[in-house]
Amino acid sequence: MDTPEREALFEKHRGEAWPEGYRKYRSDWVEFAENKTVPDYPLLVDLELASVCDLRCPMCYTISDSFKEKVNAKLMDWDLFRKVIDEIGGEVPALRLSLRGEATLHPKFDECIRYAKEKGIGEVSTLTHGRKLKGEFAYKMIDAGIDWITVSIDGVGKTYEDIRRPIAFDEILANLREVDAYKKSKGLNRPVIKIQAIWPSIAEDPKTFYDTFSPISDLVAFNPLIDYLGKDEDIVYLEEFSCPQQYQRLVIGADGLVMKCSNDEENREVIGDLNKETVHQVWHGEAMREVRMMHRMKQGFMQSKVCRDCYLPRKTQDEIVSMSGRDFVVKNYVNRTQKIGA
Repeated sequence: MDTPEREALFEKHRGEAWPEGYRKYRSDWVEFAENKTVPDYPLLVDLELASVCDLRCPMCYTISDSFKEKVNAKLMDWDLFRKVIDEIGGEVPALRLSLRGEATLHPKFDECIRYAKEKGIGEVSTLTHGRKLKGEFAYKMIDAGIDWITVSIDGVGKTYEDIRRPIAFDEILANLREVDAYKKSKGLNRPVIKIQAIWPSIAEDPKTFYDTFSPISDLVAFNPLIDYLGKDEDIVYLEEFSCPQQYQRLVIGADGLVMKCSNDEENREVIGDLNKETVHQVWHGEAMREVRMMHRMKQGFMQSKVCRDCYLPRKTQDEIVSMSGRDFVVKNYVNRTQKIGA
């Protein structure tokens, strides 16, 4: 959704603390998936600090009965966090401190950032709804060295408030302005701030959304509405698909259970347990090898319900949108309703 110039600056600032390592990390991210190369350690570890959230968004699976029945909703134990970081520090380039819940609910959130940076993690990032990005909390996480924050903001005004309940739109706007002011007062380019929406929430007036948030962020983007609630039946798939995640990242839940990918929201295919194993053991373990072998077969992903339900193998159709004299593409999923909560 953003301009090429702002995208380039976002990438530059995102990796400015370790430019050579960052370039290699981003290059490996593409090449390992294309060549089916299994590195000694994953390039990214998703470490879920919280599998609970304090919002009630209508499209989110965390409010469903199915999720509550299958997932151990909790905050990650500090000892487990340190165990993982102690192993992957200096081995894994990037760490994402979020997955399903709201990571900023963790009482040691800024300490987690600082500990990871001190152990040699090149990039530490998180995804948040932004409710706590203000005052001392925001200052501490920035001072701890977080590199990248993605804030989920769906729409403006009443549209936002209908989705991101119970946050007030003026509240989230004030938070982002405060973060932006703090960065400028310290002469900081990082953390880079990415604003992210689901497309239906901004489709009627994308310009207002962009004009509201671009001055106080580094990048404004959107995602098409995926089947968060698992209701779709008439799914159209790509003719050729092999998942890249098995060569890029490892996903660890707040309870230490390892999912085969970041899109297994309900722990349906657990491949390890970091309470008993190491990251290296799981990454090279039999369960992960079986996942890679499955994806090497033509349409092998169809053997797994998690993969069949995933948005990555789904076919998309392009919608061209014009805004302020330039065009961008919305890739909506075929046979996917664009009604939030459906």
